Amino acid sequence: MKILYGVQGTGNGHISRARAMAEAFQQFPELEVQWLFSGRPPEKLFSMEVFGDFWWREGLTFVHREGKIDQFATMRQLNLGKLLKDIRELPVDDYDLIISDFEPVTAWAARKRKRPSLGLGHQYAFNYSIPMPAFGWKARAIMKAFAPVQMSLGMHWHHFGYTILPPIAQAHPEPIATQTSNPEEFVLVYLPFENHAPLLRELGQLSQNFVVYGLPTDMDAADNITLKAPSVEGFRSDVANSRAVICNSGFELIAETLTLGKPILTRPLKGQFEQEANALALQELQLAKVVDAINTKSIGEWLASIPRGVRIDWPDVAAGIVQWVAQGRKESPAELSRSLWDRVAPAAAYHPQKPEQVDSPESRDEDTRDNRGSAAAEP
Repeated sequence: MKILYGVQGTGNGHISRARAMAEAFQQFPELEVQWLFSGRPPEKLFSMEVFGDFWWREGLTFVHREGKIDQFATMRQLNLGKLLKDIRELPVDDYDLIISDFEPVTAWAARKRKRPSLGLGHQYAFNYSIPMPAFGWKARAIMKAFAPVQMSLGMHWHHFGYTILPPIAQAHPEPIATQTSNPEEFVLVYLPFENHAPLLRELGQLSQNFVVYGLPTDMDAADNITLKAPSVEGFRSDVANSRAVICNSGFELIAETLTLGKPILTRPLKGQFEQEANALALQELQLAKVVDAINTKSIGEWLASIPRGVRIDWPDVAAGIVQWVAQGRKESPAELSRSLWDRVAPAAAYHPQKPEQVDSPESRDEDTRDNRGSAAAEP
């Protein structure tokens, strides 16, 4: 089977999930995968070896400024003509299945040419009535139109009674105990969309040591701050050896942090529907501390409270999905969801019901209206 797999490159969560999928595909040599990335300049992609000779397209992305979506800048950088050309010329007819991790070029090309398409990723969970902000109707419509597919497998930290899968979260290495390092020594900070200079000033006023990713490493920083360049293995090691994690409310990093049971302090990007919805879910599930601002006061009060994290052992969702694809997708999405949630090992403070235990028509109906794809307008 030949698969064209599109990945939205904005941020690192989609690519982290794709890396796990790429490793799982290696166990099924009969599945030939061509990777395509969009939404980030190719020179800013790193650690891409696992994807082989991948393709790149400009795609669509959102512009962030000082911790919120800049709608004007987002519209200004949109090259609609180039997008339509890329959709029209993408050779989707050469592939048996198009998979989109919220990647618009592959999704729309498959839709236009009526090719089989499968959506994988967190954004497809918003096809269901899960926690989301009050302004969600417009943002939800945009999300439906962004990367529409015939069938979708949404992912979340909880299924909420619907056909939603657990996260694809690669377990981080366990903390390394040495005579010179202590897991209590530093807090990891990943806030690439915040206003950089004010963030460093706030962190510099605290006595806690911080390891910070996502900021230029040549910035002036106080002695308690270590700025680090992007590194997949370095980042994963630092998450494992940190006391706690401070981040925006993106999906993948929080899912992976939960595999270690680290306390999480998070602030959703303002105007970013997905992150504001994630923050609501985190509060409902009591998985993290959500704040309106990341500053000396909010961080200091959180650390002073001696926060405790929640540890969840997710199953190997990537392997489960790839095996499901390799076997011809004979099992229904609802059956796949149930089998994966059956293998989740939650901490005592977190007891989600299994999908089959939830009294919800959607959890029992494998062909619910939302799981068949998005009714999006043509671009």
